[in-house]
Amino acid sequence: MRSARPGLWLFLMWALAACSPPPLIQQQSYVFGTLVEISVYGAPEAQARQATAAVLARFDALHQQLHAWQPSELSRLNATLAISERASVTPDLAAMLRDAQTFSTQSGDLFNPAIGGLIALWGFHADTPQSRVPDAAAIADWVKRQPRMGDLHIENNRVWSDNPAVQLDLGGYAKGRALDDAVVILKQHGIKNALVNIGGNVIALGQHGDRSWRVGIQHPRKAGTLATLDLRDGEAIGTSGDYQRYFEAGGKRYSHLIDPRSGWPATGMQSVTVLVSGDRAGTRSDALSKPLFIGGAAQLSQTAARLNLGDYLAVDAGGQMQVSAAMQARLR
Repeated sequence: MRSARPGLWLFLMWALAACSPPPLIQQQSYVFGTLVEISVYGAPEAQARQATAAVLARFDALHQQLHAWQPSELSRLNATLAISERASVTPDLAAMLRDAQTFSTQSGDLFNPAIGGLIALWGFHADTPQSRVPDAAAIADWVKRQPRMGDLHIENNRVWSDNPAVQLDLGGYAKGRALDDAVVILKQHGIKNALVNIGGNVIALGQHGDRSWRVGIQHPRKAGTLATLDLRDGEAIGTSGDYQRYFEAGGKRYSHLIDPRSGWPATGMQSVTVLVSGDRAGTRSDALSKPLFIGGAAQLSQTAARLNLGDYLAVDAGGQMQVSAAMQARLR
């Protein structure tokens, strides 16, 4: 009598494979000066790898296009603006500059990518900050010249400025734009469920199986998370913190988040995280966390209301948390 065990064993193996959860495919890289991680759930590995490779290729291209101090399309534009001439730019860059102008206007110029020269003066146009406080007179001179996005003119992919002090730095915009681009690319590759994390700026696509994607908010002074929350499909979080790029001098911390009104690094906050949904959630979460950070704790709720941001978590300079009611309901 022939044994039925081999057939039964094969059936059990097939059943176990059929019941096992789809794999979580993860890919890491280093772009925009920070760690990037893409997680794809429920897709065949080959499909997931192809999609993540396309996303990372886009990130590299965007990074090279927008680099503020190495040769790039943006640095070439800055050189032309400095001599008060007109430059031709790609339609992609022209669209990003118009978008950045809109955010700048909405924020009362607290989000101000035109102060690239001031950021360079503080030594943040380098892989490692210079760890030296600039001369106060030089800072005051930059503030007096008042470079703003409103000084920029964009017409038929030609860009020029009324103010030669305008030097563009899209570091507070690029990671968010990259998140939105990632979602488009993932969908083009048939990916339905993914999480993209660019140094704490995160966007969710679909779900992680039968649950939402759970993410942590970095504690600004300790290792580990301050809080966690579940991101729904299409939601993004953006964090601005004084722990991301900074140096210390004379016992004080100086971060890359410069207040364009004073020319000095903003000191009223340790970190601000915003939760955004809807159209271009990634870009908005990145750009709009900056005005909340720079505006400071005393103006936090007013700044958030002006920018139509209902979900935020902030840690002020003294380590005290301010959490909106809408965000509190989402924290775990």
